[in-house]
Amino acid sequence: MLGLLFFQSLGWITHHGESLKVPSVIGKNVDSATDFLENKGFDVIITDSLYNDSLPLNTVKKQLPDPGATVKVNRTVFLNVNPTTLPMIEMPNLEGLSYRFAVDKLTKNHLELGDTTYRPNFMKGSVLEQDYKGKKITFGSKIKWGSKIDLVIGGGLEAVQIPVPDLTGLTVQDARSLLASKGILLAAILTTGNITDTSNAYIYRQNPGVYDYNSSPNYIQPGQTMDIWIQAERPAIDSLKTDSSQLIKQ
Repeated sequence: MLGLLFFQSLGWITHHGESLKVPSVIGKNVDSATDFLENKGFDVIITDSLYNDSLPLNTVKKQLPDPGATVKVNRTVFLNVNPTTLPMIEMPNLEGLSYRFAVDKLTKNHLELGDTTYRPNFMKGSVLEQDYKGKKITFGSKIKWGSKIDLVIGGGLEAVQIPVPDLTGLTVQDARSLLASKGILLAAILTTGNITDTSNAYIYRQNPGVYDYNSSPNYIQPGQTMDIWIQAERPAIDSLKTDSSQLIKQ
């Protein structure tokens, strides 16, 4: 008699013979779904999976057993969920691609198109630069899924002649900005001495020069290139020349 009572009480304690239907928690917040299932008498194990941008973060994508299945009490329900944070992906290389191809590549890499600006350049309609939050982003850099990428597109060249800008005394970084505003490309960068920071090194020589052999001004067209020679120390500037800060504003 006592043995019979023991086994009956054991069945009551372990819910022996009881079964439940598995409720659906697909699309629910993971924390809410977990609490709901545990209150219904289920154990819960969560497994992460690849991010799905059609669902909010931290939501249930799939469950096993399936909704409506009849299982024993205390049966484990496995939840396959969307991550809690956006995954990091690699920035693709868009430079040199046509605008349409670049936008298509952004979409395929789970990124969005931000602002589009145009710069005088012979590569009309092609991507000259890819930027993120105002700064150039290089191929292979890690970036969050769904980030917006700004594109600088070649706008073609105007048949104009502009005076060759004087880059002497400018840093490489300032020279890049000046040349870019005029549609001129920076080609070779030749170094002298020990330089640890190229962007902040100083230009002491350039080709083409500001003047020709007859001391007449040289002219250049947008899309053409210039070579520069750099050194760590700022060279002496002829006081008769325009101040470098004024050059940058031209």
